Amino acid sequence: MLAGVALRSLDVLDAAVTLPQFRLLAVLADLGTTPTGQVARALGLDRSTVTRLADRMVAAGHVARGTDPGHRGVVTLSLTGSGRDLVAAASDWRRQELARIMARLADSEQEAVTTALTLLLWAAGDEYGSGTHHPVPV
Repeated sequence: MLAGVALRSLDVLDAAVTLPQFRLLAVLADLGTTPTGQVARALGLDRSTVTRLADRMVAAGHVARGTDPGHRGVVTLSLTGSGRDLVAAASDWRRQELARIMARLADSEQEAVTTALTLLLWAAGDEYGSGTHHPVPV
């Protein structure tokens, strides 16, 4: 269901980006200006694949390339205003859709879902993008 919500959120972008392209934008939204090697690791892709993906996003105006001031050979990627707008539009739609779905549940059911998802995020840890480990409510 969550994957379906994520996929449907791209519909609001009017085919501006594909799912792999959006994943790149989302990673950059989370990480900020980031070396391409780190982006590749975050996405679980080869550097060459990230380079090709970034080429398309740079050409579309959603991503900017730069260099690390301390290491000129390190290529960095960052979102442009256009890229930030795409991520914001999809994220806003996702929040609204999840709120609509949750509104169908009673308050106690909403609390149970929230607790279950919190536990799931904690269990997944950094491996799935959850970089913060808060104590798990029991």
